[in-house]
Amino acid sequence: MRYRVVIPARYGSTRLPGKPLVDIAGKPMIVRVAEQALRSKAAQVVVATDDARVVDAMGGSGAEAVLSRGDHRSGSDRVMEVATAWPDDEVVVNVQGDEPLIPPVVIDQVAGLIDDQCDVATLSEPITEPADVFDPNIVKVVADRCGRALYFSRAPIPWHREGFSDGPPPQIGTLWQRHIGIYAYRVGALRAFVSYPASRLEEIEALEQLRLLDHGHAIALGAAKAPVPGGVDTPADLNRVRAVLRGAE
Repeated sequence: MRYRVVIPARYGSTRLPGKPLVDIAGKPMIVRVAEQALRSKAAQVVVATDDARVVDAMGGSGAEAVLSRGDHRSGSDRVMEVATAWPDDEVVVNVQGDEPLIPPVVIDQVAGLIDDQCDVATLSEPITEPADVFDPNIVKVVADRCGRALYFSRAPIPWHREGFSDGPPPQIGTLWQRHIGIYAYRVGALRAFVSYPASRLEEIEALEQLRLLDHGHAIALGAAKAPVPGGVDTPADLNRVRAVLRGAE
């Protein structure tokens, strides 16, 4: 399937100021993310940012860079600004700008999940640590037997009524899934998504994908073909990713 990638990159960050440009083994983080996207089968890779310094940093990377508005509420809105001129049936993948270790194979995978029934797609992977099921910073997702998302939550879903009565158990099975924050959309679905007002469930959970479910969009959910390391939100995350890339190079 032909598709394009847009990487939203907001310069401001309360926990990690100037996050797109932090150095990771000799390159700005946003360049690392773009390089992973360029290794996918995407027909085009665009970095959308609110800061000219990020545009300048992308020079020579092979990815395009555009200066977008500074008042977007979310990365999805920033992606839509780039995709405005594209046809409604075009597929665009939103790759987070703080995931320099994202495997190219999962970018291809999520784009390939778009079909006649689902105009939005995302990925998940098994949760192996019981404490992670109870961590509100790790978003959980449950799906139906057809591979469509039923619900996303920061709460421990599904709730094991017997097994969770005394808190996290020593072991868990394979039913619990961590949502991976990569999305593929048909442009028409993304256009509709950003036009909807925030839903009540979205506001309660602080999860914008619930807005799509609230408006009846079917979201295809795939099991990631490769492990997806966490992104960079904190200085500790940055040190972890730096160590991985130093070892790889």
